[in-house]
Amino acid sequence: MTDFQFYLLVGLAVVSLALSFAALLRKGGGRGADEALRRDLNDELRATRTEMAASMNGALKNYGAVQAATLKQIAELQDNRLQGLDERFKTLSLQTELKLDAVRRTMETRLSALQEDNAKKLDQMRETVDEKLQKTLEDKLSKSFGLVNERLEQVYKGLGEMQNLAVGVGDLKKVLSNVKTRGILGEIQLGAILKEILTPDQYDENVATRKGASERVEFAVKLPAGEAGEFIYLPIDAKFPGDCYADLMDAYDSGDAVRVEAAGKMLENRIRSEAKDIRDKYIHVPDTTEFGILFLPVEGLYAEVVRRGMVERLQSDYKVNIAGPTTMAALLNSLQMGFRTLAIQKRSSEVWDILGGVKSEFETFGKALAQAQNRLHQASDELENLVGVRTRQIQRRLRGVTTLQDPAAEEADGAEAEAPHVGRGEDKNNLPGY
Repeated sequence: MTDFQFYLLVGLAVVSLALSFAALLRKGGGRGADEALRRDLNDELRATRTEMAASMNGALKNYGAVQAATLKQIAELQDNRLQGLDERFKTLSLQTELKLDAVRRTMETRLSALQEDNAKKLDQMRETVDEKLQKTLEDKLSKSFGLVNERLEQVYKGLGEMQNLAVGVGDLKKVLSNVKTRGILGEIQLGAILKEILTPDQYDENVATRKGASERVEFAVKLPAGEAGEFIYLPIDAKFPGDCYADLMDAYDSGDAVRVEAAGKMLENRIRSEAKDIRDKYIHVPDTTEFGILFLPVEGLYAEVVRRGMVERLQSDYKVNIAGPTTMAALLNSLQMGFRTLAIQKRSSEVWDILGGVKSEFETFGKALAQAQNRLHQASDELENLVGVRTRQIQRRLRGVTTLQDPAAEEADGAEAEAPHVGRGEDKNNLPGY
């Protein structure tokens, strides 16, 4: 019995009880009747209650038996389903194992094939690399041997050139041993520096700074001394006491202090003697500056003289400054900047005059430009009027072609187009022809 049947049976019993109670009420009719009715009703109710209780007990027993049978069926169904699931799981596990075994065998087969293929390719690559390495090594070795042979040939040639250079050094020593030749070398170097930095009109060569004297200084720089193009000379003389400097270097190499001191004294005396000659022969105020310059063509010689503190002594005793190649270049660059400053100052008035002329010319140019602009505007207006008239005539001709007008109508249209236009509010009598 289901739940629905159970609840339906209970409802029917309740309805039957209600109907019996209503029938008994219809039968009664007085007090005696009420008591008899009450007794009958009680009897009926007891009987009905007994029947209902029996029915309910039977229904409950049937319902319990049905529920037990249902639960038993559900349990059997669940057991059957669990057994089916177990069998399916077992089947799936077997299928999975079989598939995994197949995949494993396939992967092993493919991996073995891939390993064999890789091994073959590696062998081929190894053979190719070995061949290329062998070829490259042979090429590089051949090139290296070729380069070594070329370098050895160059070394042999260099040894020959070194021998020739040794001969040339010996010749150079012979040349430098001559005082006159050393002086010419210093003069050439000084001339090259002057030519590189100054212009030819800023210095002179072999100048007699004293009037009527036979001594001539090698180079003299022209320094401005007035506004009328006057100038004075700055005498520069090149000296190269190479023998004294060589003896001093040999003394340094020997490490003999007495010899170094003696060679240093000899060099200092030679430099003083050369500075005295420059002062006595070439410095002559006011034709020259109050000082001259002693040029030493070797930086090492100049550094040695500076190290011995002879610069200040020569300036105070003989009015002579010492300069090496680098110092001379810096001094000449400074003089060149001064020359440029003086030239700019001289040309400043000329520049102002030129700017004044340019200003007047620019004003004239502005006026001419304004006139040209007016003419362009007039030409533009005339061109616009011309284009308008011609355009109307062409349009008239085209209208005549498209509408097939007669010649008289076309001439009337042409006369109307060529007539001057009268705007709104204008009087025709004020226009030409009216």
